[in-house]
Amino acid sequence: MLTIFTIPKPFIGHNNIIQRNAIRSWLKVLPGAEILLFGDDEGVKEVAEEFGIKNIPDVKKDEFNKPLLNSIFNLAKSLSKNDILVNISADIILLSDIVPVVRKIHFPLFLVGGRRWDLDIKEEINFNEKNWSELLLKKAENQGKLHGFCAIDYFIFPKNLPHNLPPFAVGVAGWDNWLIYRIRSLKIPVIDATELISIIHQNHDYSYSPWGKEGKLGGRIEGPELKRNFKLAGGSLNMLTLRDSDWILTPQGLKRPKFPRIIFSKLSLFYPWRVILSIRRKLRELFQI
Repeated sequence: MLTIFTIPKPFIGHNNIIQRNAIRSWLKVLPGAEILLFGDDEGVKEVAEEFGIKNIPDVKKDEFNKPLLNSIFNLAKSLSKNDILVNISADIILLSDIVPVVRKIHFPLFLVGGRRWDLDIKEEINFNEKNWSELLLKKAENQGKLHGFCAIDYFIFPKNLPHNLPPFAVGVAGWDNWLIYRIRSLKIPVIDATELISIIHQNHDYSYSPWGKEGKLGGRIEGPELKRNFKLAGGSLNMLTLRDSDWILTPQGLKRPKFPRIIFSKLSLFYPWRVILSIRRKLRELFQI
């Protein structure tokens, strides 16, 4: 079975609704999974008690009171009862059991991620409704949007994966892209499971952060924490996306992607610098430069 771990925001207002939706979906589709909620923000302890799951309040934080990912990942590794871990954003709804997907992977070490559907959800979801997951996915396909390859809201990996995360700030961009780079640099398979794992990101604003900013491609936290995350990552050359995956997990099994996938996408027309970056990364990987 799996251990799911996450770092919720305070359970206040809209975030209270969407994070409860997310946790209820995990309990629904993975009833035997261990769930760990990290942090001591408002409502975390009470929600953990309400749902009968574990809360680990004591985590290392930066000077802005933001939890640090290396602390979270190391604690999850040491506390987990299971060999497979799932790190997931606290606003992500799982739509189906991911255990059969994991069983299709026969590598001793791996990192699995996938794209998400962005959808506006303002109310609590009735998970007792028949075919709730099918109805929700159809709604996402009709009213939502499939997000790009850069933001990864879940990772599945064995407990002994040598991630060696620096002290990235939680909820701030850059760390997920660095992790893909790190695992690829170790010649460990990175797998894009978008075709088999559908997830829904419940849209939210970033008003909870003094550096929250909305943009055409969605919101994010900027300011000093973003600058630090990028510095810890070592810059853009050390930050990959799901386009750089070694494998694509399909209903027929694992398949190799075309390289680089970005060349075969519309992004190559509008963002040629991304193509150049992808080629530079590959050259550096091949020739160790």
